[in-house]
Amino acid sequence: MEEVSDCLVIIPTYNEKENIEAIIRKVFSLPKDFHILIIEDNSPDHTADIVTRLMKEFPATLFMEQRKGKLGLGTAYIHGFHWAIDRKYDYIFEMDADFSHNPEDLVRLYDAAKKGADLVIGSRYVKGVNVVNWPIGRVLMSYYASAYVRFVTRMKIWDTTAGFKCYTRPVLEAIDFDAIHFTGYAFQIEMKFLAWKLGFKIVEVPIIFTDRTLGESKMSKGIFREAVFGVITLRFKSLFKKYRRKNA
Repeated sequence: MEEVSDCLVIIPTYNEKENIEAIIRKVFSLPKDFHILIIEDNSPDHTADIVTRLMKEFPATLFMEQRKGKLGLGTAYIHGFHWAIDRKYDYIFEMDADFSHNPEDLVRLYDAAKKGADLVIGSRYVKGVNVVNWPIGRVLMSYYASAYVRFVTRMKIWDTTAGFKCYTRPVLEAIDFDAIHFTGYAFQIEMKFLAWKLGFKIVEVPIIFTDRTLGESKMSKGIFREAVFGVITLRFKSLFKKYRRKNA
């Protein structure tokens, strides 16, 4: 029998054998009860085998959906969103497997949502620049990328590219996932943009982002390029589109 929780943490994985067990155990050690859904994209390093073993230890709180290959961050999260909505979770989190997002901050994001936010963003930039272990060039690129997105889209969000978030279920139920255009880095921007356009309350909670110490980064020039040009596409199309909540 499944243990009851109103919170689901979605963690996409591809070659995360160095991190996956530690991140799962850390989430389950928190004072707040969270369930975890791993979206596993057929990692060659057998990440799935580690999760399968842990599911025997945590049969009521740890779940895994396995896909046939590396299909993109956006499609992984959308798969997880459908899974969460079907099972009536009230708070749905996005989090990386590599400890760049501190699991202890899940409770802070949850508290902000309980106080009335529809979408809570774990923000690196809402109070200065809070990034650890990045070279200065990457820090500047990330900071000014967020500023660029803010300028083009007009969103009042400091960390527009953040990937550490908590959605309340009504936000995800209101978004038409079939209309999502992007699958990589720009997916995170598009989801915020849609939530903003649909009139949901967005709150940023300051976090400290720490770059991974184990495993390899998934960032690439192609992903960054999608974000740069995708933002222009989002803004242009928004000029001719009326945004309505799904099933409203």
